[in-house]
Amino acid sequence: MTDERAAGERAVAGRAPVALAAPVTETPPGAETPLTTGAPTATGTRPPEETVKTLLEQSLPGVKGKTFTSKTVAFPPGGRSVPHRHGNAFVYAYVVEGTMRSQLGGEPVGTYRQGDFWVEAPGAHHVLTENASQSEPAKLVAVYISNTGEKLKVDD
Repeated sequence: MTDERAAGERAVAGRAPVALAAPVTETPPGAETPLTTGAPTATGTRPPEETVKTLLEQSLPGVKGKTFTSKTVAFPPGGRSVPHRHGNAFVYAYVVEGTMRSQLGGEPVGTYRQGDFWVEAPGAHHVLTENASQSEPAKLVAVYISNTGEKLKVDD
């Protein structure tokens, strides 16, 4: 995607919309998990899947019942996630490669480039997460502060 933005998008460079977010099937640190990414298209094929790798998962020191988790989420060209929630987790997503489009329920679509981020408040509905490019990969680091034992992603 070039610097031109589609109607309804907004640049967010370092500014984050806060919405409400729900839980992800946990993977052991270092394990990669490709996730399905939506309904088949008109041609009968699904968009490419994202790949999630847990980097760190540990109890949050000094905060009983809370866990800190960080994951990388890699999106191939044209890759996207199905709409989802992150339960009662607070989520910080930082783009480390490429350009992502993201939309939380009730908010406009945002375009995020390398170095940009967004946050999701507990209960947020993440209705759009996609690689804006059809030719280049994209990757983000997601950090979750969640209730210990709670799933970090629940697809719609």
